[in-house]
Amino acid sequence: MGREHHARLRAATGATAFLALAFAFALLLLTSVPAGAGSDGSDRGDGSDGWRTAASRAVRAHEQARAQVDRLREADARPTRIKDAERRRKTLRSDLWDRLWAAERASGDPVAVDPSGRDGHCPFGNRSRPPATGDEQRTRPWTTPTRGYRLTAGYAAKGSRWAHRHTGQDFAVDSGTPVYAVGAGTVHATTCGDGFGNQVLIRHGDGYFTQYAHLSRIDVRKGTRVTAGQRIGLSGTSGNVTGPHLHFEVRITPYIGSAVAPLPWLRRKAVDATAAAP
Repeated sequence: MGREHHARLRAATGATAFLALAFAFALLLLTSVPAGAGSDGSDRGDGSDGWRTAASRAVRAHEQARAQVDRLREADARPTRIKDAERRRKTLRSDLWDRLWAAERASGDPVAVDPSGRDGHCPFGNRSRPPATGDEQRTRPWTTPTRGYRLTAGYAAKGSRWAHRHTGQDFAVDSGTPVYAVGAGTVHATTCGDGFGNQVLIRHGDGYFTQYAHLSRIDVRKGTRVTAGQRIGLSGTSGNVTGPHLHFEVRITPYIGSAVAPLPWLRRKAVDATAAAP
């Protein structure tokens, strides 16, 4: 009976220690993660430079690793070298993903807590269909996210509406302008209710995510497979905006803090969004 009592006491003590450790970690996370988003959700911090700096360094490390993989493939390096470099890139992305998911879930980011948009009662339209067989977009593996646009605020731009830097590329268009998937992929999230307003995130075959924000209507659902040029919604003025436009972003993970420059990323796909808008 004495041994059983001591065993139970040790188990209870261990459980208490575990709960205390978990609580301390959660408290640390909540006090170091931002409370609100800046314009376009570009700032998730409340002055925590350390949080932003760590995420920026992780993003740079990932992009350097990705560039190394590309160089090895172009040089026709040994498969083992390419495999090792790709494994390192994926490890960097996985670590960044885990950290940002925890931070965004704690801060209430809809992408982390309500990726289907059901709780937010997002404005869903009828489900869209891939472009028709004869449509020119059907033959292109990658395309621009909208048509008839004017490029305005760019990636890393400074402005009074952003606490820090702009995290995407803005395409100025009238409200109700069709917005298209830039490439084939799977809809990862369809959310609403924060600074991005109504938004869609798509995961592509290369592992990157594209975000389409400030929509007036969403025409796809989480889990839907889409093709390049397929309409995913309509542009609008939802969220933190001063006028109608599409906020387009490219991310390493689905979460804020992992954005990369979108126009160079599109150029790697043979899409020049700076040319005369189609």
